[in-house]
Amino acid sequence: MTAPRRGRPGYDLESLLQVAVKLFNERGYDGTSMEDLSRKLGITKSAIYHHVPSKEELLRLSVDRALDGLFAVAAEATELDGRAVDRLEHLVRGSVLVLADRLPFVTLLLRVRGNTKVERAALARRREFDLLVTDLVKQAETEGDIRPDVDPAVTARLIFGMVNSLIEWYRPRRGSSATEVADAVCKVAFEGLRTET
Repeated sequence: MTAPRRGRPGYDLESLLQVAVKLFNERGYDGTSMEDLSRKLGITKSAIYHHVPSKEELLRLSVDRALDGLFAVAAEATELDGRAVDRLEHLVRGSVLVLADRLPFVTLLLRVRGNTKVERAALARRREFDLLVTDLVKQAETEGDIRPDVDPAVTARLIFGMVNSLIEWYRPRRGSSATEVADAVCKVAFEGLRTET
């Protein structure tokens, strides 16, 4: 295993990535230059290039941090035994926790528009995730646990529209914990979706 490359003391790839994602969220990816990043960090551009070959690589690492977390939760959900609605609820709850844990990265992911190769790849992975959610909704509908009068793709989008809206207002350490927010999202979503038993 290769040790991670280090630049100047205090600036490893992780700390560089944290600052880059913050700037991308504040100024937009296109509006952030490597010069902006070097000024914010107080290091030279060459010190940044010691860690990454390009600004696009910083973007890829950032959106992958969000996507990898979401796909890990999706993998857990698909491997669970039991009813599809329970697996769907696990996926929603876990996605809220990923969002809370990786808030700046998920925020950036939800703001990409497909202007670069990296953004288009991220959007393709998001569509793949959306299909996983839609499939779980379809399975839950087939099992009779989710109301059949709403298109499964619409249901999936509505649920994740609610989850994704958290980037606009949720702030860790202010008010509700991530678990409390996940509980609230699941309560609102699933008590409105479940068929009466």
